[in-house]
Amino acid sequence: MAASKPIAPHLWASWKPFGLGERKPHHFTEIARTIWQNRRHPLYAWRILTRGCCDGCALGTYGMHDWTMDGIHLCTIRLNLLQLNTMEAMPWERLTNDLESLKQLSSPQLRQLGRLPYPMVRRRGESGFRRVSWDEALDLIAERIRGTRPDRLAFYLTSRGITNEVYYVAQKVARFLGTNNIDNAARVCHSPSTVALKQTLGVGASSVSYKDWIGTDLLILLGSDIANNQPVTTKYLYYAKKAGTRIVVINPYKEPGLTRYWVPSVPESAVMGTRLMDDFFQVSTGGDIAFLNGTLKYLIEQGWVNNDFIARHTVGWPELQAELAQQDWETLERYSGLSRDEMRRFAELIHQARSGILIWSMGLTQHTFGVDNVKAVVNLALSQGWVGKEHCGVVPIRGHSGVQGGAEVGAVPDLLPGGASVNKPADVERFSQLWGFEVPEGTGLRAVQMIDAAYDGDLDVLYCSGGNFLEVLPDPDYVRQALERIPMRVHQDIFVTSQMLVDPADTVVLLPAQTRYEQPGGGTETSTERRIIFTPEIPGLRIGEARCEWEIFQEVAARVSPERRERIVFPNAQAIREEIARVMPLYAGIERLRKPGDQVQYGGRVLYRDGQFKTADGKAHFSVLRPPELNLPEGRFMLSTRRGKQFNSLIYGKKDTMSGAPRDSLFISAEDAAALGLHHGDRVLVKSDNGQSMPCRIFIDEIKPRNVQAFWPECNVLLRRRVCDTAAGMPDYNAIVEIVPLTTPALATASSRSH
Repeated sequence: MAASKPIAPHLWASWKPFGLGERKPHHFTEIARTIWQNRRHPLYAWRILTRGCCDGCALGTYGMHDWTMDGIHLCTIRLNLLQLNTMEAMPWERLTNDLESLKQLSSPQLRQLGRLPYPMVRRRGESGFRRVSWDEALDLIAERIRGTRPDRLAFYLTSRGITNEVYYVAQKVARFLGTNNIDNAARVCHSPSTVALKQTLGVGASSVSYKDWIGTDLLILLGSDIANNQPVTTKYLYYAKKAGTRIVVINPYKEPGLTRYWVPSVPESAVMGTRLMDDFFQVSTGGDIAFLNGTLKYLIEQGWVNNDFIARHTVGWPELQAELAQQDWETLERYSGLSRDEMRRFAELIHQARSGILIWSMGLTQHTFGVDNVKAVVNLALSQGWVGKEHCGVVPIRGHSGVQGGAEVGAVPDLLPGGASVNKPADVERFSQLWGFEVPEGTGLRAVQMIDAAYDGDLDVLYCSGGNFLEVLPDPDYVRQALERIPMRVHQDIFVTSQMLVDPADTVVLLPAQTRYEQPGGGTETSTERRIIFTPEIPGLRIGEARCEWEIFQEVAARVSPERRERIVFPNAQAIREEIARVMPLYAGIERLRKPGDQVQYGGRVLYRDGQFKTADGKAHFSVLRPPELNLPEGRFMLSTRRGKQFNSLIYGKKDTMSGAPRDSLFISAEDAAALGLHHGDRVLVKSDNGQSMPCRIFIDEIKPRNVQAFWPECNVLLRRRVCDTAAGMPDYNAIVEIVPLTTPALATASSRSH
């Protein structure tokens, strides 16, 4: 869409230029800060921005442009991440002689020290790490892997800019070593989306492209705050609004960034802002299935469904109709937190729209019923025939630049590249023949199960590329105890993290990794819209002895089994892409990506255009769903986690610029605060049903009564361990809590000591 369209004053967020006095992001300040942070290597930073594929969220770019809009495609998340790619080496001697003081630093402070430059080893009883050669480090890891059983070995990878090539080699290495214990960061963000979409439609990815957002009648955002987590999407929303799209938001909290936003690369929006949200449905946390079921129940009663599409392309519709007929309105109202009239109003918006796209994020997936939440979204889309054509579809919007491709190329415990199953003998035999070694059968450990196995003493080697389980998973004390019980931990990363500093049960090895921009031969990522994008190796700063990650993985495997070395070692990155194309036709074309900006979109702009779904019977599947029974005890609240000015657990500011809330805030409604006798800024102790507590400050805002939110990862202490969606392995990032006012200095002091 061109930026030269006539201005639209009816969409302005404010008549005050640049939102003076408004609570909003300060984009131009962020740009100035980025220039200052990267002042030592400005040309390298500029080359990364203009020639690299973004290592932030999964929207996908080449340089500062994308395949959806004209003009600049750049956001504050990418600017905040840029310093991680251009910073110099840390004073590594501190890992040797100053470990205790490093343990006192926060994760942002550890990152500010700089890049990890050399391999290092720490053994039990030693006060610090010692620098070692690559040969010593790799031989030590190989020796330990040879000395254990494959079922006691596990690999975990988080995005951090990891490329498809790294994910592919890592999962192949795991299978080469005899284990399916490999997983990636998608487990704790969109694994329920992948499971639900594969079961209902056949492909665990967005069914449409970003272009389809612009021109659709209705954009529906569920459990999402894309203005904070994928801020460049606000530019898509701006153009969608200009084209006449109506934006509906379904959330427990009325996110300020979805209400109005100042898009810095659009002059009109940068100056006057843009009103985004047209309609808001304030559902209770966990109430999405009840709300969507009620909406669909009303659509059925009014005959507002696409009967022709349902008859020709779906199965399971009669069963779903029968179930919904049995669900009474009073129950749906109680569990959703919304009235029958609100469900009717939403149904009318759907009926009035000729086209619609449903977009969701972790507000839907991070529940024990996350898979069912996503299936409820699919039910609604199928009822209208909103799949298989332009401007209609379902979109799980990804938060990491690598997680879409990471799972698709096989870095998961239950699937081989291209979706082949480790539980199907024919699939396992096919890959055994392709790779020239025996591929193990049976589902391996998911990410959360790795920590549980470690806690139970059932894991000997944990090999992590990036990531920080201490800041990602529920109950950090439990996670720390689990890490302390693993005989060997390998942490492969570009900087030091807090989990590296957890004392070793026996041995901890640190391996310095290169960024995606340093990867010889370039690399690829797969975006949310299924676009595989090439990013070249970019000349510039190189750190110490840091190595390319796929080269490290294959060298470890080769040293474990040197007699089979030729079956696991790739000569270059191009050879990896050629093998990916050969073993998984889904990624055909990746082998031709060689130049900056080369890309291929598997499935094309829209999936299922031919009316054929990628399920076993070629049909889309409706799901019979009952709302989860969420009964809050009197005086308790449902807490969910939130992000603010944040890129996952990696980058986050001291204050959320959208809401103005500091990181220790507890979001609560004015109604609930008044009932508790609390005021804005009051200190409280939040007690969880897991027996833990944390101090917070009251932040009164537009959140659903009986629902509260606190920032992640700080509030992970309140979350229960070993509680997951059984189908997807997603931890439950919600808790039932009590709020205790801290009205005296003595109580406040006691709470801080207990925390």
